[in-house]
Amino acid sequence: MTEELKRLCRLQFISHFTERTGYIDGIHMALDGGCRWIQLRMKSASEREFDEAALKVRKLCDSYNAVLVLDDRVYSVMPTGADGVHLGLHDMPVAEARKILGRDKIIGGTANTAEDIIMHYASGADYAGCGPFRYTSTKERLSPVLGTEGYRNIIGRIRELGIKIPVIAIGGITAEDIPHIIEAGADGIAVSGAVLHNEDPAGAMRNLSTIMNNII
Repeated sequence: MTEELKRLCRLQFISHFTERTGYIDGIHMALDGGCRWIQLRMKSASEREFDEAALKVRKLCDSYNAVLVLDDRVYSVMPTGADGVHLGLHDMPVAEARKILGRDKIIGGTANTAEDIIMHYASGADYAGCGPFRYTSTKERLSPVLGTEGYRNIIGRIRELGIKIPVIAIGGITAEDIPHIIEAGADGIAVSGAVLHNEDPAGAMRNLSTIMNNII
């Protein structure tokens, strides 16, 4: 990734829905709050539903000069004009996705251990979304919770090996957690509930962005 993309990926929003907010409305509020890296995640959507939403979100992201990454849907990247894809540990392998998408698209991979990050790095991933930091209700098949010490151990090990891809912390993160997570070695954070469950989602994202900018 370019240095600009590395800067943008420090604060990522992962789409979800609530009783008050749909996927696209939530993304719009995150963009209004200053986030410039959106991951469209709609696990239960059909291919048609997902692609229709992705095309709408692509236009939204373009209006904010924001990055759009699709969760899991490798074959939707090109038709929707997305910037890349994020792959879980049970999704398509990063190496296979890289063959399909080429070098110009962003590929991120979910990690819970140092071994996961090493595997993604060797396969050509641009960043690792590492977590969960704590329990989160927005994720099925939750991996073991890491906490601050988990990040410190994992990131310390991969840096010793010379692996320098960005490591983005994810999973139940709040504004108060950010200084501790960054101090433990993470390069950035990905959020969902901390924004969508706030009475003022755009304001919550704006606060997270301010904190990140003051720390890094």
